[in-house]
Amino acid sequence: MDSVASALAAARGGAHRVELCSSLPEGGVTPSAGMIAAVRGAVSIDIQVMVRPRGSDFCYSEVECAVMRRDVLMARQLGANGVVFGILDLNGSVDVRRTAELAQLAAPMAVTFHRAFDCSRDLFVSLAELQEAGVARVLTSGGRKTAAEGAETIARLVTAASGRIVVMAGGGIRSHNVGSLIERTGVREIHSGLRSVVPSSMRYRNEEVSLGTGCVREDEHYTVDEREVRSLLEAAGNRARQR
Repeated sequence: MDSVASALAAARGGAHRVELCSSLPEGGVTPSAGMIAAVRGAVSIDIQVMVRPRGSDFCYSEVECAVMRRDVLMARQLGANGVVFGILDLNGSVDVRRTAELAQLAAPMAVTFHRAFDCSRDLFVSLAELQEAGVARVLTSGGRKTAAEGAETIARLVTAASGRIVVMAGGGIRSHNVGSLIERTGVREIHSGLRSVVPSSMRYRNEEVSLGTGCVREDEHYTVDEREVRSLLEAAGNRARQR
């Protein structure tokens, strides 16, 4: 999520934690210090801060990694409970050295390796490497576009993890499919955006001007739907109680 309003909606809906980022159309990048501080002051649930210096791939230069190190320290100083990042090497494998360095720098915050994991060459090798690098949790759709499509692989990852690292499912999860996903995979944690379009409150807009690249409209934005959060958690909880 990328706003105080979304964090508040998630908290009211019963979310246990939020992942805070900016630039959602790019898949999320590091939020500003001001945003982290504002969200920390607004909600009491856990805040996981994305540390991603730019969009596109997950193979970063040393300069970009230096930025990431600074952002990890910033998140910790501003009261975040965890950081979320993903670093791959040129060959599509986990950059174990840099991942371990950031994990050590983040302590005692929890570290989640985001869906850069799904872009790695071998998910099961990556899972073992992340465990050794000090990562607490990996977010995955099983290497597919959605978690539902990758459910079989997610189930195998849960088995391979053996409780040593948390496998969290994410990607297209909603209240109508979360129950079957939990049953099929055995995951205990899920990740979902649950965003709704909110029209701009501005009464005037110059239709001849667009400040984005074409994928973002200035007359609308996204925010988390509190009701969807509550429905998702209710559906997930009902399935967990049946197991």
